[in-house]
Amino acid sequence: MREFLVELLDGWGVADPLAVALISALPVLELRGGVPFGRLVLEMGSLSTWIWAVVGNLAPLPLVFWLLGVVDGYCTPHRLAWLRRLLDRLYAHTRRRHTARFVRLRDMALLMVVAIPLPLTGGWSGVLAAYVFGVPLRRASWLIATGVAVAGTAVLALVDAGLLIWS
Repeated sequence: MREFLVELLDGWGVADPLAVALISALPVLELRGGVPFGRLVLEMGSLSTWIWAVVGNLAPLPLVFWLLGVVDGYCTPHRLAWLRRLLDRLYAHTRRRHTARFVRLRDMALLMVVAIPLPLTGGWSGVLAAYVFGVPLRRASWLIATGVAVAGTAVLALVDAGLLIWS
């Protein structure tokens, strides 16, 4: 499998650091996929893998935040009324269930959503949470960036520990 992936990337002409950044930019994989790919498949160094994974994970997030606003604004009751009703119910449900905790822990809550490297957490989820709870982009940006750096460090530590144990 390792050889197949390396040959595939070489065939497309994608440089190793760019491959790590692209994998880290994907919504489901993020750092949890980019860091192991860089360390185990491409055999990149720890620091370069971490840097490219964090940069790749952070790169699409401002665009995602902006697109959420565009889509939300486009879904007026006159256009796409069904989607507007769905989004309003989703926002109301989410805010009703989580606002008390989010207000109490605001910055820490957003940081933890991003920093804990588990499925359905990460930069993309942090942007969505910041948008739903009305955290301004400037404030959310540094919290999400810090969370991504912490998650990248945790994933890198686990991968490197695994490399030490099994090598």
